[in-house]
Amino acid sequence: MGLLDDVRASCAEIAAGAGSVHMDLDRIGSVLPGPEPRLDPERHFLEGSPEEVTSFFLCLDSINFGSGWFPSLRKRQGCSGYNTIAWSLADHWRSHGPWTPAELRALSGAEVAGVLSQDAGHELMALYAEALNHLGAFRVERSAVEVVSAADGSAERLAEQLAAGIPFFDDRGFYKRAQIVSSDLALAGAAEFTDLDRLTIFADNLVPHVLRVDGVLRYRPALANLIDRGELLEPGHDEREIRACALHACEQIAAELNVAPRTLDNWLWNRGQEPRYKAIPRHRTRTVYY
Repeated sequence: MGLLDDVRASCAEIAAGAGSVHMDLDRIGSVLPGPEPRLDPERHFLEGSPEEVTSFFLCLDSINFGSGWFPSLRKRQGCSGYNTIAWSLADHWRSHGPWTPAELRALSGAEVAGVLSQDAGHELMALYAEALNHLGAFRVERSAVEVVSAADGSAERLAEQLAAGIPFFDDRGFYKRAQIVSSDLALAGAAEFTDLDRLTIFADNLVPHVLRVDGVLRYRPALANLIDRGELLEPGHDEREIRACALHACEQIAAELNVAPRTLDNWLWNRGQEPRYKAIPRHRTRTVYY
């Protein structure tokens, strides 16, 4: 089996034995279609050459994690943690251009913090620097386009290569960020893949939260109370059940709605920006995977 089959099988197995998370698939009808997936052209760098755009998304998705730290970030007006990071990185591309592989390998936490307008001592900035160092080591001296071209037009193969070559992409059982790279590149018009619709959802903490608010997922009282109090959820059993049940439920929802899981993911993620979802705490886990 390939990476995507492994993800589906692993999440189905976890969901079947879940004790802390219950799926109510009778509530699938509460999941309504949304607009077609698109990238915000101000908060993402879309206007450059294929090499510049591809380099941007490889870097952005290398640091597309940290939701457990997001409440402590300095955010741009009206922006989530993710959009703050994406927009700041896009502005750096516009002003200074992409980092070379050698520059990526040499980045420090303080330098990353400067680009993202965050405190140099913030724990997440050191992790972001480490993630970008890993990307630079993975690229060696290859261009960003060469990295993507090595997957020969397969989103699954690109995810496998990223997961095998970069430690923070090795999110076993989910591979959230390893999968999202090809989706982002396709939406940006920077690359084409023949198997995009085989991608799963990009299992994080927001999509499960939307499903919980909409009644598709229910948590055992102790877990629900911990999350509702805004306490950190440690990586491990309960956290994996949340992500796995969300992914497994979305496989069935996507089939019911006759859409690709990555499209459903976009609908749910964007819905999660609405005030009624933001008013309720979601689970927060400090991890390099989402």
